[in-house]
Amino acid sequence: MIERLNDFYDQDIISVKDFDKSKFEKVFSATDKIMKMDPNERRELGRGKTLGYLFFEPSTRTRLSFQAAMALIGGSSLGIADVSSSSTKKGESLADTVRMMSIYSDVVALRHPLDGSSRFAAEISQKPVLNAGSGTEEHPTQAIQDLYTIKKEKNKIDGLKIGIIGDLKYGRTVYSLLYALSNYDVDVRLISPESLKIRADSIYEIQKKLSLKESTNLDEFIDELDVVYVTRIQKERFPDEEEYQKVRGSYKIGLDIVSKMKDNSIILHPLPRIDEISAEVDSTKQARYFAQAEYGKFTRAALLALVLNEHDL
Repeated sequence: MIERLNDFYDQDIISVKDFDKSKFEKVFSATDKIMKMDPNERRELGRGKTLGYLFFEPSTRTRLSFQAAMALIGGSSLGIADVSSSSTKKGESLADTVRMMSIYSDVVALRHPLDGSSRFAAEISQKPVLNAGSGTEEHPTQAIQDLYTIKKEKNKIDGLKIGIIGDLKYGRTVYSLLYALSNYDVDVRLISPESLKIRADSIYEIQKKLSLKESTNLDEFIDELDVVYVTRIQKERFPDEEEYQKVRGSYKIGLDIVSKMKDNSIILHPLPRIDEISAEVDSTKQARYFAQAEYGKFTRAALLALVLNEHDL
Protein backbone atom coordinates (compact mmCIF):
# COMPACT_ATOMS: atom_id res chain seq x y z
CA MET A 1 0.00 0.00 0.00
CA ILE A 2 1.32 3.47 -0.91
CA GLU A 3 1.78 5.79 2.05
CA ARG A 4 -0.23 9.00 1.85
CA LEU A 5 1.77 12.17 1.36
CA ASN A 6 1.30 14.71 4.13
CA ASP A 7 0.00 18.14 3.08
CA PHE A 8 2.58 20.02 5.17
CA TYR A 9 5.52 18.58 3.24
CA ASP A 10 7.77 21.27 1.74
CA GLN A 11 5.23 23.97 2.61
CA ASP A 12 5.80 27.40 4.20
CA ILE A 13 4.26 28.13 7.61
CA ILE A 14 3.56 31.87 7.35
CA SER A 15 0.15 32.52 8.89
CA VAL A 16 -2.39 30.70 11.03
CA LYS A 17 -4.96 32.11 8.59
CA ASP A 18 -3.76 29.31 6.31
CA PHE A 19 -4.89 26.73 8.90
CA ASP A 20 -8.29 25.25 9.54
CA LYS A 21 -9.31 23.07 12.48
CA SER A 22 -8.24 19.85 10.77
CA LYS A 23 -4.74 21.23 10.14
CA PHE A 24 -4.36 22.27 13.77
CA GLU A 25 -5.53 18.84 14.88
CA LYS A 26 -3.02 17.20 12.55
CA VAL A 27 -0.18 19.16 14.16
CA PHE A 28 -1.50 18.30 17.64
CA SER A 29 -1.62 14.61 16.71
CA ALA A 30 1.94 14.76 15.34
CA THR A 31 3.06 16.51 18.53
CA ASP A 32 1.51 13.77 20.68
CA LYS A 33 3.30 11.12 18.61
CA ILE A 34 6.66 12.91 18.85
CA MET A 35 6.34 13.24 22.63
CA LYS A 36 5.70 9.49 22.97
CA MET A 37 8.17 8.28 20.31
CA ASP A 38 11.24 6.24 21.05
CA PRO A 39 14.16 8.76 20.92
CA ASN A 40 16.01 6.75 18.26
CA GLU A 41 12.93 6.61 16.03
CA ARG A 42 12.28 10.31 16.61
CA ARG A 43 15.81 11.26 15.56
CA GLU A 44 15.23 9.66 12.15
CA LEU A 45 12.66 12.35 11.32
CA GLY A 46 15.29 15.05 10.83
CA ARG A 47 18.49 13.05 10.36
CA GLY A 48 20.81 14.79 7.91
CA LYS A 49 18.58 17.90 7.76
CA THR A 50 19.57 21.43 8.75
CA LEU A 51 17.49 24.25 10.15
CA GLY A 52 18.68 27.72 9.17
CA TYR A 53 17.50 30.45 11.53
CA LEU A 54 17.54 34.18 10.81
CA PHE A 55 16.64 36.27 13.84
CA PHE A 56 16.68 39.99 13.14
CA GLU A 57 15.05 40.69 16.52
CA PRO A 58 16.17 39.56 19.99
CA SER A 59 14.74 36.21 21.00
CA THR A 60 15.41 33.60 23.63
CA ARG A 61 12.53 31.11 23.76
CA THR A 62 11.55 31.04 20.09
CA ARG A 63 15.07 30.63 18.73
CA LEU A 64 16.17 28.13 21.37
CA SER A 65 12.97 26.12 21.05
CA PHE A 66 13.46 25.89 17.27
CA GLN A 67 17.02 24.68 17.83
CA ALA A 68 15.91 22.25 20.55
CA ALA A 69 13.09 21.00 18.32
CA MET A 70 15.48 20.36 15.42
CA ALA A 71 17.87 18.50 17.73
CA LEU A 72 14.95 16.46 19.08
CA ILE A 73 14.23 15.06 15.60
CA GLY A 74 17.91 14.42 14.88
CA GLY A 75 18.76 17.46 12.78
CA SER A 76 21.23 20.31 13.17
CA SER A 77 20.89 24.10 13.23
CA LEU A 78 22.89 27.08 12.04
CA GLY A 79 22.07 30.71 11.70
CA ILE A 80 22.11 34.33 12.75
CA ALA A 81 21.07 35.21 16.28
CA ASP A 82 22.82 38.58 16.37
CA VAL A 83 22.41 40.86 13.36
CA SER A 84 25.40 42.96 14.40
CA SER A 85 27.74 40.04 13.68
CA SER A 86 26.22 39.19 10.28
CA SER A 87 26.63 40.57 6.78
CA THR A 88 23.40 42.56 7.18
CA LYS A 89 25.58 44.92 9.21
CA LYS A 90 27.50 45.51 5.97
CA GLY A 91 24.29 46.31 4.16
CA GLU A 92 23.33 42.91 2.72
CA SER A 93 19.64 42.84 1.80
CA LEU A 94 17.09 40.56 3.44
CA ALA A 95 16.52 38.92 0.06
CA ASP A 96 20.18 37.97 -0.34
CA THR A 97 20.47 36.80 3.27
CA VAL A 98 17.42 34.54 2.80
CA ARG A 99 18.76 33.21 -0.51
CA MET A 100 22.08 32.27 1.09
CA MET A 101 20.47 30.64 4.10
CA SER A 102 18.18 28.57 1.88
CA ILE A 103 21.27 27.27 0.06
CA TYR A 104 22.86 26.18 3.34
CA SER A 105 19.77 24.63 4.97
CA ASP A 106 16.67 22.50 4.39
CA VAL A 107 14.19 24.75 6.20
CA VAL A 108 14.42 28.41 7.29
CA ALA A 109 12.98 30.05 10.43
CA LEU A 110 12.76 33.86 10.17
CA ARG A 111 12.04 36.54 12.77
CA HIS A 112 12.03 40.10 11.47
CA PRO A 113 10.65 43.48 12.65
CA LEU A 114 8.99 44.35 9.33
CA ASP A 115 5.40 43.40 8.51
CA GLY A 116 5.28 41.09 5.50
CA SER A 117 8.87 39.92 5.96
CA SER A 118 8.08 36.20 6.22
CA ARG A 119 5.82 36.15 3.19
CA PHE A 120 8.48 38.04 1.23
CA ALA A 121 11.14 35.55 2.39
CA ALA A 122 8.94 32.63 1.30
CA GLU A 123 8.87 34.04 -2.23
CA ILE A 124 12.66 34.31 -2.27
CA SER A 125 13.69 31.12 -0.49
CA GLN A 126 14.34 27.83 -2.25
CA LYS A 127 13.38 26.02 0.96
CA PRO A 128 10.29 26.15 3.21
CA VAL A 129 10.07 29.21 5.48
CA LEU A 130 8.62 29.14 8.98
CA ASN A 131 7.48 32.50 10.33
CA ALA A 132 9.04 32.97 13.79
CA GLY A 133 7.51 36.45 14.17
CA SER A 134 6.93 39.11 11.51
CA GLY A 135 6.59 42.72 12.67
CA THR A 136 3.30 43.38 14.44
CA GLU A 137 1.46 40.86 12.25
CA GLU A 138 1.72 37.27 13.41
CA HIS A 139 3.64 34.60 15.30
CA PRO A 140 2.00 31.39 14.01
CA THR A 141 4.20 28.81 15.75
CA GLN A 142 3.48 30.53 19.07
CA ALA A 143 -0.27 30.30 18.41
CA ILE A 144 0.03 26.59 17.62
CA GLN A 145 1.97 26.13 20.86
CA ASP A 146 -0.69 28.12 22.75
CA LEU A 147 -3.60 26.08 21.36
CA TYR A 148 -1.80 22.83 22.08
CA THR A 149 -1.14 23.95 25.67
CA ILE A 150 -4.81 24.79 26.17
CA LYS A 151 -5.88 21.43 24.78
CA LYS A 152 -3.41 19.47 26.92
CA GLU A 153 -4.11 21.40 30.12
CA LYS A 154 -7.91 21.73 29.73
CA ASN A 155 -8.52 18.55 27.66
CA LYS A 156 -10.44 20.62 25.12
CA ILE A 157 -10.61 23.99 23.38
CA ASP A 158 -14.27 24.19 22.37
CA GLY A 159 -16.55 25.60 25.05
CA LEU A 160 -13.90 27.56 26.95
CA LYS A 161 -13.88 31.20 28.04
CA ILE A 162 -10.51 32.73 27.26
CA GLY A 163 -9.26 36.12 28.44
CA ILE A 164 -6.42 37.87 26.62
CA ILE A 165 -4.84 40.62 28.70
CA GLY A 166 -2.33 43.42 28.10
CA ASP A 167 -0.94 44.78 24.84
CA LEU A 168 -3.57 43.86 22.28
CA LYS A 169 -2.58 46.57 19.78
CA TYR A 170 1.04 45.63 19.10
CA GLY A 171 1.13 42.02 20.34
CA ARG A 172 1.55 39.75 17.31
CA THR A 173 1.00 36.67 19.48
CA VAL A 174 -2.47 38.04 20.21
CA TYR A 175 -3.49 38.26 16.56
CA SER A 176 -2.20 34.80 15.72
CA LEU A 177 -4.00 33.35 18.75
CA LEU A 178 -7.27 35.06 17.80
CA TYR A 179 -7.05 33.85 14.19
CA ALA A 180 -6.40 30.34 15.50
CA LEU A 181 -9.23 30.45 18.06
CA SER A 182 -11.68 31.51 15.34
CA ASN A 183 -11.66 27.85 14.27
CA TYR A 184 -13.15 26.82 17.61
CA ASP A 185 -16.30 27.45 19.63
CA VAL A 186 -14.93 29.74 22.34
CA ASP A 187 -15.85 32.98 24.12
CA VAL A 188 -13.03 35.53 24.16
CA ARG A 189 -12.62 38.46 26.54
CA LEU A 190 -10.17 41.19 25.48
CA ILE A 191 -8.80 43.22 28.39
CA SER A 192 -6.45 46.13 27.76
CA PRO A 193 -5.83 49.84 28.38
CA GLU A 194 -7.92 52.00 26.05
CA SER A 195 -4.81 52.99 24.05
CA LEU A 196 -3.83 49.34 23.51
CA LYS A 197 -7.17 47.97 22.36
CA ILE A 198 -7.21 45.42 19.58
CA ARG A 199 -6.84 46.92 16.08
CA ALA A 200 -10.37 46.76 14.69
CA ASP A 201 -9.24 46.45 11.08
CA SER A 202 -7.14 43.39 11.94
CA ILE A 203 -10.00 41.42 13.47
CA TYR A 204 -12.79 42.38 11.08
CA GLU A 205 -13.12 38.83 9.75
CA ILE A 206 -12.58 37.23 13.18
CA GLN A 207 -15.53 39.09 14.69
CA LYS A 208 -17.85 37.11 12.42
CA LYS A 209 -16.61 33.82 13.88
CA LEU A 210 -15.75 34.58 17.51
CA SER A 211 -17.76 35.77 20.49
CA LEU A 212 -15.74 38.83 21.63
CA LYS A 213 -16.20 41.25 24.52
CA GLU A 214 -13.81 44.08 25.38
CA SER A 215 -13.04 45.80 28.67
CA THR A 216 -10.37 47.84 30.41
CA ASN A 217 -11.26 46.20 33.74
CA LEU A 218 -9.73 42.80 34.53
CA ASP A 219 -12.09 42.25 37.47
CA GLU A 220 -15.09 42.34 35.13
CA PHE A 221 -14.28 38.91 33.69
CA ILE A 222 -11.59 37.27 35.86
CA ASP A 223 -13.91 34.93 37.82
CA GLU A 224 -15.45 33.39 34.69
CA LEU A 225 -12.32 32.67 32.66
CA ASP A 226 -10.99 29.16 31.98
CA VAL A 227 -7.79 30.51 30.42
CA VAL A 228 -6.04 33.76 31.36
CA TYR A 229 -3.57 34.65 28.60
CA VAL A 230 -1.30 37.47 29.76
CA THR A 231 0.89 39.52 27.42
CA ARG A 232 3.74 41.94 28.01
CA ILE A 233 3.34 45.66 27.32
CA GLN A 234 5.92 45.84 24.54
CA LYS A 235 8.12 48.88 25.04
CA GLU A 236 10.00 48.28 21.78
CA ARG A 237 6.80 48.62 19.70
CA PHE A 238 5.86 52.07 20.99
CA PRO A 239 6.76 55.02 18.73
CA ASP A 240 6.77 57.26 21.84
CA GLU A 241 8.28 56.13 25.16
CA GLU A 242 6.08 58.58 27.04
CA GLU A 243 3.04 56.67 25.78
CA TYR A 244 4.61 53.43 27.00
CA GLN A 245 5.16 54.86 30.48
CA LYS A 246 1.47 55.77 30.69
CA VAL A 247 0.35 52.15 30.29
CA ARG A 248 3.28 50.28 31.83
CA GLY A 249 2.12 48.00 34.63
CA SER A 250 -1.57 48.43 33.75
CA TYR A 251 -2.31 44.88 34.86
CA LYS A 252 -0.43 42.69 37.27
CA ILE A 253 -1.37 39.10 38.04
CA GLY A 254 -0.61 38.50 41.72
CA LEU A 255 -2.01 36.15 44.33
CA ASP A 256 -4.90 38.59 44.86
CA ILE A 257 -5.99 38.09 41.23
CA VAL A 258 -5.38 34.32 41.34
CA SER A 259 -7.70 34.08 44.37
CA LYS A 260 -10.54 35.44 42.21
CA MET A 261 -9.97 32.90 39.43
CA LYS A 262 -11.73 29.59 38.97
CA ASP A 263 -9.96 26.77 40.77
CA ASN A 264 -9.25 24.88 37.54
CA SER A 265 -8.37 27.87 35.34
CA ILE A 266 -4.89 28.26 33.87
CA ILE A 267 -2.56 31.22 33.35
CA LEU A 268 -0.55 31.38 30.12
CA HIS A 269 2.04 33.87 28.84
CA PRO A 270 4.09 33.78 25.61
CA LEU A 271 7.08 35.12 27.60
CA PRO A 272 9.30 36.95 28.34
CA ARG A 273 7.46 38.51 31.25
CA ILE A 274 8.57 41.73 32.89
CA ASP A 275 6.30 42.61 35.80
CA GLU A 276 2.87 41.55 34.58
CA ILE A 277 2.90 38.24 36.52
CA SER A 278 4.37 38.20 40.02
CA ALA A 279 6.98 35.54 40.77
CA GLU A 280 4.83 34.38 43.68
CA VAL A 281 2.24 33.16 41.16
CA ASP A 282 4.74 30.68 39.69
CA SER A 283 4.07 28.13 42.45
CA THR A 284 0.29 28.18 42.05
CA LYS A 285 -1.47 25.36 40.21
CA GLN A 286 -2.94 27.87 37.75
CA ALA A 287 0.51 28.90 36.47
CA ARG A 288 1.15 26.92 33.27
CA TYR A 289 3.39 29.32 31.32
CA PHE A 290 6.59 27.33 31.82
CA ALA A 291 4.81 24.14 30.73
CA GLN A 292 3.59 26.17 27.75
CA ALA A 293 7.21 27.00 26.85
CA GLU A 294 8.12 23.31 27.01
CA TYR A 295 5.20 22.35 24.78
CA GLY A 296 6.62 24.83 22.27
CA LYS A 297 9.66 22.62 21.73
CA PHE A 298 7.44 19.67 20.84
CA THR A 299 4.96 21.55 18.63
CA ARG A 300 7.85 23.06 16.65
CA ALA A 301 9.46 19.62 16.37
CA ALA A 302 6.17 18.35 14.94
CA LEU A 303 5.97 21.22 12.44
CA LEU A 304 9.57 20.68 11.34
CA ALA A 305 9.02 16.94 10.98
CA LEU A 306 5.87 17.47 8.92
CA VAL A 307 7.54 20.03 6.64
CA LEU A 308 10.66 17.87 6.14
CA ASN A 309 9.03 14.46 5.59
CA GLU A 310 6.88 13.45 2.64
CA HIS A 311 4.77 10.97 4.55
CA ASP A 312 2.61 11.36 7.65
CA LEU A 313 4.24 10.62 11.00
